[in-house]
Amino acid sequence: MAKKRKIQDPEFLYSLLKHYVDYQLKMSYRRIEYVGKENIPEDGSIIFAPNHANALMDALVVLALREEPTVFVSRADIFKNPKIAKLLAFIKIMPIKRIRDGINEVKKNDETFQKAVDVLKDGVAFCILPEGTHRGMHSLLPLTKGIFRIAIKAQKNISDKVPIYIVPLGIEYGNFYRFRSTVLVQIGRPINVKNFLEEHSEDTIPEIMNMMKSELSNRMKENILYIPDDEDYYSIYQLTSIMLNYQIESLKEEKYDDVSFAEIIPVKDINRSILVTRREANKLTVAQILKMKEENPELARKILDLCQEIYDIRVKAKISSNSIIVKHPFWSRTLNINIAILGSPYILAMHILDAPINIVSRLLFKRFSDKTFYNSLQFFVTLFLKPILLTIYAIILFVLFRWEWALLALILIIPMNIVTEDSLHLLRIIRSDIKLLNRIKLRKKISAVRKLFIKSI
Repeated sequence: MAKKRKIQDPEFLYSLLKHYVDYQLKMSYRRIEYVGKENIPEDGSIIFAPNHANALMDALVVLALREEPTVFVSRADIFKNPKIAKLLAFIKIMPIKRIRDGINEVKKNDETFQKAVDVLKDGVAFCILPEGTHRGMHSLLPLTKGIFRIAIKAQKNISDKVPIYIVPLGIEYGNFYRFRSTVLVQIGRPINVKNFLEEHSEDTIPEIMNMMKSELSNRMKENILYIPDDEDYYSIYQLTSIMLNYQIESLKEEKYDDVSFAEIIPVKDINRSILVTRREANKLTVAQILKMKEENPELARKILDLCQEIYDIRVKAKISSNSIIVKHPFWSRTLNINIAILGSPYILAMHILDAPINIVSRLLFKRFSDKTFYNSLQFFVTLFLKPILLTIYAIILFVLFRWEWALLALILIIPMNIVTEDSLHLLRIIRSDIKLLNRIKLRKKISAVRKLFIKSI
């Protein structure tokens, strides 16, 4: 009798497709950074615990973190169709019930938990998004306990010599909804489950899970731009963009709490284009305004109310945060407009050739009220449709032209979706910059906030 295949077993076709998916993921972002890979342990089994901010893209950026496969869990309702369930099993995703499915349904997770333990026993990485649901915010929802049940159960079923590690991941998107944005993945300090159990051997399992839950939550917050989810969330978020350039300059030389950020981030990396620098600068603004709320609540209220006004005006007018962040707006606007004009013939051609991908994506968008799925939908449409389009275009080119010209044209066509999305981004920024330029009162409010905040810190 043939041995039953396990979800974590190696498979040639999966490995081959993983390279293609990882490549397309990198092409889906203008910039992608993985920081802290040295924190991934090599002496035990790994459970990755990322925050859940962007639907299916979160799993994909975790998958691209390593060459080795990773087994995931996802909500059980998408497994109802047998064909889809088979496809999900092929790409190493297992079903898990959530609280919203009902307490009785959650009790059926025992089989999934046991399979997860088996995955870890075989030394294959496992990933569970402990928030249980996604949300496009720079914050963190309360963690569910499934990840801790799996970790403790796995540790008890594996040799004492092999520790289980829960590795927190912070996934930080430049934009939760736009294709070709940016993403920073920070690998945090792992929790050694074996040591944790030994240190709390006198406590009950529910108590241990609660302590582990608190510890993981804190470590996840360390690796993201964490803004408390309260009435000031959007005003604080607006303040981070207003203060970004000032804070980046501060990181180069200033000390806060006796820690020089130049020691954490190399001086060469302290500039606005480096994602980890942007995050640390924004975290500094958040820490300062939260401290001000405690020590000088009246001043903090004044600043935050102004920021909320700026945010409301900006969103209504569709002005991008990038227009507020940019240091030299005149030169930035001039450069953007010149790029758009000079590249317009090529850009227009790429828009036409990329139209089928955009049309299908837009049609699918209408089926989803949750905008955080837009990135994921466009990624998968591109993943499947782009090779078909390139094949059709290649056949037409090589039939109509000499092979040298056909090959050159095909090379120019390959990045069509990248050119399309980046040019749309450029046009949005140009339009946004012009809108901001024409709103003198808004620019005065931004300047007033910046001066008031700098004076107060």
